[in-house]
Parts: sequence; C-alpha cells; structure tokens
Amino acid sequence: MMHSVTVDLGNRQITLETGKLAKQANGSVVVRCDDTLVLATACAATSPKVGLDFFPLTVDYREYYYAMGKIPGGFIKREGRPSEKEVLTSRQIDRPIRPLFPPTFRNETQVIAMVMSADPHHDPDTLGIVGAGAALAISDIPFHEIISAVRVGHINGEFVANPTYDELRESSLNITVAGTDAGIVMVEAGARVVSEDMVVDAIEFGHECCKKFNAAIRELVAKCGKVKWPVADAVTDADLAAKISAAVHDELKDALNTEKYQKLDSYSRVAAAKEKAIALVPEEEAEKRTLAKKLFDELKEKIFRDQILADKRRPDGRAFDQLRQIDCEVGVLPRVHGSGLFTRGETQAMVSATLGAKDDEQRMETLDAAVTSKRFMLHYNFPPFSVGEVGFMRGPGRREIGHGALAERAILNVLPKEEEFPYTMRVVSDILESNGSSSMASVCGGSLALMDAGCPLKSPVAGIAMGLVTDGGNYGVLTDIAGAEDHYGDMDFKVAGTEEGITALQMDIKVTNVTTAIMREALQQARKARLEILEKMNAAISAPRTEISDYAPRIYTTTIPTDKIRELIGPGGKVIRGIIDATGVKIDVNDDGIVNVFASDGEAAKQALRMIADIAAVAEVGKTYLGKVVRIADFGAFVEIFPGTDGLLHISEIAESRVKEVRDELDEGDQILVKVLAIEGNRIKLSRKAVLREQREKLAQSEE
Repeated sequence: MMHSVTVDLGNRQITLETGKLAKQANGSVVVRCDDTLVLATACAATSPKVGLDFFPLTVDYREYYYAMGKIPGGFIKREGRPSEKEVLTSRQIDRPIRPLFPPTFRNETQVIAMVMSADPHHDPDTLGIVGAGAALAISDIPFHEIISAVRVGHINGEFVANPTYDELRESSLNITVAGTDAGIVMVEAGARVVSEDMVVDAIEFGHECCKKFNAAIRELVAKCGKVKWPVADAVTDADLAAKISAAVHDELKDALNTEKYQKLDSYSRVAAAKEKAIALVPEEEAEKRTLAKKLFDELKEKIFRDQILADKRRPDGRAFDQLRQIDCEVGVLPRVHGSGLFTRGETQAMVSATLGAKDDEQRMETLDAAVTSKRFMLHYNFPPFSVGEVGFMRGPGRREIGHGALAERAILNVLPKEEEFPYTMRVVSDILESNGSSSMASVCGGSLALMDAGCPLKSPVAGIAMGLVTDGGNYGVLTDIAGAEDHYGDMDFKVAGTEEGITALQMDIKVTNVTTAIMREALQQARKARLEILEKMNAAISAPRTEISDYAPRIYTTTIPTDKIRELIGPGGKVIRGIIDATGVKIDVNDDGIVNVFASDGEAAKQALRMIADIAAVAEVGKTYLGKVVRIADFGAFVEIFPGTDGLLHISEIAESRVKEVRDELDEGDQILVKVLAIEGNRIKLSRKAVLREQREKLAQSEE
C-alpha cells in the first residue's frame, strides 16, 4: 500500500512516498521536490557478521545521467566510478547516521540513494539524506532515531531552506545541517567570509527545518513502520574489568601522556599495556580474550574522559585553548610554481601550487548545468608513511576526496576573479606526518603555497580542528585536537577562515545534546586559534608575491575584434592550433575578444602575438601595407595585405602610366606596397599607383 507525507518549507514543498518502488528492500522511500526525485533504500543482513569489531555500514549515492536527460560522454556510454560530488554526498549521508545505530549492531547494512529524475533547479543531495533517514526509520533495521537534513542559504538578509542552484550562486552561505529533534549531528558549510554568529543562526534555522522533516517521517512510520529487530545487549564482565583496571590502569594512564611521550612511543606503550591486559585471560578462552580487548579500550576511553572532565587536563598537557608548536615555510620546492610547508605538532603538510592556462580547467558534467568547469582544484594525498604504516598507494579513497574538498571550499571564496588572475590553479597537499587535522593543515599550507606562487588572494586562510568532551553536564571545548581527543571526543569541529570570518566549516557530533551555546563558544575559541595561526603564517609570507615563478607560464594579453574570433580559431580550430604548434604557447580566446597567451618563453609569446595580430588586423583607409599578390584577373590583381584579408588592386591603380595587361606588371607571389583607398562593406580598394606617386614626390623633394 502506498503512503505519502508532505513537508512545507515555506518556499517549496517536499513529498516523501513509500510502498510503490523497491518494495523488497527493508525500507524504501522516494523523496520529491518539484521534478527532482531521489529513491533511498536501506537493507541489512538478517544475522550479524561474526568476529567484527566494527559496524559494516556502506552508503552509496548515485546521480545517473538519464535523470537529467543526458547520455554519458566518452567512449563507454555508461556511468563509471562515482564522481567527486557522489562521493562527497555519500559521506554526508554516512556521517550523521553511522553514530546513531546501536553500538552492538554488527549486521552488514547498506543505504543507497539514487537520483532518478533531476530538474535544473534543485540539488538532490540533501534529499538523499532525508530519504536515507526515512528509509531506515520505516524499516525493521534497528535504527531508532529520526533524522533528516536541509541546506540553508542566506539571500537578501534572510535564510532560505533548500535554495535552488541560482539562489545558491547569490548566497553568502551554503550550509547543510543534519539533525534529530534533540540536536544537530552534522554540519557541512562553505561561506563567503561570514561571522560566527551568522553560522550559528543558520544552524538553528536548519535545525527547525529538520524538525519539520522529522515530524513527517514520524507520521510515515506511524502509517507503515515495521517492527524493529532486537539487538543483543553489550557483553560485559565486571570482575574482568576490575581485574584489568587493577593490572594496567596506572601503566595505561602513563602511556597516554603525550606530553611525556611522542605519538608512536605512546602507541607502543599502549599496545604493551593491552597485551598485558589480554594475558590475564587464558589463551584457550578466545571469546573472553576478545572481551578483554573491548574492556581495555573502554578503560582507555574512561581515563581520557576523566582527565578532561574531572582533572581538566589534556593528554599532552596543553590548556584547552592552546595550539601546538607551529612552523611555516614557503618556497621549499625549487621547481614548482609555489610551495608551502606547514607543520603543527606532529602533523605536517607539504603543499604545492601549479598555475596553468584555461584549457587546464577541469571539465565537469553535473546536474547543475551552469557549472561546466573548475579553475581551482585542491587535491589531498595521505601516504601510509605519514602515520608510520605500510599500505597500498592507489587512487584516493573517500576520506582523501572529502578532506581535499573541505580544504578547497575553505580557499575558494578568497581567490581572485578570473579577469584579475586568469590562471587555472591546482593545489596538491601531501601529508608527510599526521596526528590531528591534516585537512586543516592543508588549508594553511594551500594558502601559503598560493601566495608563494603569486596568486593575489583576497586574504590568507587558516583552519583549525576543535573537539568537545561532555557527559551531559560538564564539558570541555578543545582547540587543535590530536590522537585520543579526536577518537574518543564527542565532536569533531573543523573551522577555516580569514581574519574577518568563516569560509568553511565541517562538524560531526556523536551525541545529540550539544547546545547552540556550546557551538557559539567553540566557534569563538576556534576564531582565537585561527588568528594565532594566521599570525604565524604572516611571519612566513605576509602578502602574495608580486612576481610569479620563472617556471610558471606568463600571461600576455591582447584584444581582437569579436568578428575576427572565427578567423583566429579557423575551421575546426585549424588556425589557432597552427599558432600553438609553431610557437609552443597556450592560447585562450574569450567571447569578448580578449586573447590570453600563456608562455614560459618570452620570444615564443611575441611570435604568437604577432601571428594573432596579423590574423586579427583590420585594414585602415589611407594606410600603406606590404602585400602579396595572390591572384591575377583581367581587371586587376587581388593582394593579401595580411593573413586572410585580400583587397582589389584595379588595373588602373597598378602604375602611374596606363597598363594594358596586368601580367606586364605583376605575377602571383610578388610582394608590393599598396595603399588602402576605400573600404566598402567587405571590399577593400587598393592602389599601388598612389604609393609610387608618393615615393616619386619624396625623391624629388630630397633632390631639391
């Protein structure tokens, strides 16, 4: 039986429907906004995966080309691996729902959101989060929370829920908020340098919208929700827990002291204490040994949380608002266009910036038809040696793509406009060491590298990772989290921005009782840290370099008449490719007639500019040109005065005396001086006689 509910967001209505499509899934919901439809499904295995110590959840979001009435480009006419947008949206669905499953649930679970119809106005990604929350809610999978999400924009002084693509381009804020009725569980944001207060206000607005969605989902559950599967209680053993605590508590507490020990030394000591705890159980009792590992990890978390909440002490001894040691360098890599080395504690990012031409832009096929290319890209790499491990060096995983996208979003809105700096920019962050927020190190290093490359950023950008530990009453907001603070904390809160305000934000919350008052405090504490980091960065490079690297392509700009663009490009691009092949430069031609020539060799650029000028030249009445005879007729000759432009030299204008036959005076290939007498439409009248007369008169004057 079909069931549907509708959510009124004021500016638009969203419909949730179930019972028609994908009925064999544990839960299936279609979310619709105008002509955009997303099918979200949730499925889970009926029995747990034996021996797993983690929850095997997979989330996939896909945007199919048929949804927007397109056939995929390229040789293979079907969708390939997920795009960056699909990967990022999959992460946005995964992050809010994963912490809300029962901690003992170990059944393989998969959530899939498929965009089946896409209009040109609405981004379907947040509909995927809503659909996932609804599909889990009505299913028999033991997901007991009601969760949804909304995108918030800020246009003309007002917050707008789920703005259209066009509205987002005008918005000063693009923030996705996911939440239950009790609180916010995820925030993802990009902004054009906005205040901390505006961000919190937008989160509060988004949370109210989430409550509307949650009420509708609850109504759907009342109509067709299935009985949830039972979940086994957590296995525990109070006697064994006490035995482990007595044996290793002090040793473990000492091992966790990263003020005393470096990261890898600390990890080694913790591992030794863990082996000691496991050894308390005989080898033949395999299940009890597994339980001992779990109880040891619980003791480790308890020590950490007790130190934060009761002792007000962090593992490395820093104050709650204190940064680790920061070092910044620029110009580290001699042959790249710009480079920055950013080190914060045991996290280190080597970041490079490369400048390219317009044809280096990344071409894109997205549901937003207005976005066809990117002139700025930030890519993040996380080699295994950065954490002292051995691993495969393959393509980027979801984490790498997500971290790169966050850092890219942080810098994007401080880049110069294309007309001011017509370069394509690629930034690559290679993480050389990692112990806390390498994505924010990438933001700082990316800003340094771009300024070192001579990119005129509006303002430098810095980022910082914040944390929260709370028991519902007491809490501690931590600046520059590392190690256990990230793993055992209740919130991971990354903030990037300039001195004036925020440009990007990402928040993941494991509990649902974080108030907006705590968020405001965390944002203000993050601002203080951001300003400290910017001060360190300014000491390394206070402003973008005025000259770009000798190894970067220079831009030479000229302007041609718009009606000459076709001639410059030529049939099938033949003419412009000929110039590029002959000179080795890159050429970008804009619709307004502005031509940018990119070249590392100044002589090559000059040659290309001369060739462009010849093609784009316009004949002027009264001006003399050195032309080439290209064709002879009975009535005169056609003379090419510059490439692609011919004029008629009438037989009467060939010489001062009467000419009977044109070939008596001229042959094809002759180079002669001619003067433009008149231009009538596309016809140019030339005279050689006028040039000969002027030469004779000048000679006579010189003899006198």
